[in-house]
Amino acid sequence: MNISLAAEPIFHIGNFAITNTLLMSWVIIAFLFIITFIFRKKLSALPKGLQNIIEIVIEKLLAFMESVTGDRRQAKRFFPLVATIFIFVILSNWLEIVPGLGTIGIYEELHGETVLVPFIRSASADLNVTLGIAAVAVISIQIFGIASLGLFKYAGKFINFKGPIEFFVGILELISEVAKMISFSFRLFGNIFAGEVLLTVVLFLVPYLVPLPFLFLEIFVGFIQALVFSMLTLVFLKMAVTAHEEH
Repeated sequence: MNISLAAEPIFHIGNFAITNTLLMSWVIIAFLFIITFIFRKKLSALPKGLQNIIEIVIEKLLAFMESVTGDRRQAKRFFPLVATIFIFVILSNWLEIVPGLGTIGIYEELHGETVLVPFIRSASADLNVTLGIAAVAVISIQIFGIASLGLFKYAGKFINFKGPIEFFVGILELISEVAKMISFSFRLFGNIFAGEVLLTVVLFLVPYLVPLPFLFLEIFVGFIQALVFSMLTLVFLKMAVTAHEEH
């Protein structure tokens, strides 16, 4: 049994390493593209089957987002970003319950030992992936804030010379934007990596009925982490498009 904090490379394209988490990210993206293509081809006024399921998911997400923002127009505006993050993250999280986790892969020499490099590993268990999603979320928050308030008014949240207290608060606001990226990425990475290690160890020690409760627990944790990540993004988007005097 080999547990690695970093993602393991499966093969290389030139000098570029294709890791198991990158490979799984591509699988998720390809899966979503295929589902979207099928959905668009079979789109009809009377929903049924796949279209019915997708419409229910969209309606529930939009209604929940509206309950957070209190504004239907804003919920629709933020929906593409927040829903994309939620769907990608939850699928990435649930990869850790796919059969073959930590058992199907290739054997490679590592530090003089032969270890199994698994093909299946949750993309959320790679800090590079979670940091990338967090960067997209935080940068998008700034773009939405500038688009809504204007460059100078939005920058006034961070650079304010009206007084020493206002200046200090602005610096804290600036630091908090960087802290968002760090907290987003490490929270998701830590929870999913820990769950993946737990499942790998339990499956290795007792491979039959004992792991079942842990599998259900990881399904729940994966959902909660995706929900927390996307809803925090939504809350910060709402704050970014709101002027200080309106808080």
